[in-house]
Amino acid sequence: MTKRPAIRHTVFFSARDKADIPKIIEGLSMLAEIPHSQVFEVRRNTRSDNFSSEVDVVVYAEFASEADYAAYKADPIYDAAIKVVKPMRDLRIAADF
Repeated sequence: MTKRPAIRHTVFFSARDKADIPKIIEGLSMLAEIPHSQVFEVRRNTRSDNFSSEVDVVVYAEFASEADYAAYKADPIYDAAIKVVKPMRDLRIAADF
């Protein structure tokens, strides 16, 4: 039986300017350098219906424990990525389950 992750972290972003989507992906990809996640992905949203057209980029990560998730958020790379991405993003919606 495969052990399930303790936390699945999903974040949806929209770009203020669609031309900045590659820069947002590049900035969020910095987070992959943080060693605490079991799975980490940054992808451009390819779905384009009436309900998902505002989402440009999706981040998905899995963490084995609350401690790993806390260490991920405390890493200096996390703050550096926020500084890169925040000025270019409009919407940010996060969910952890």
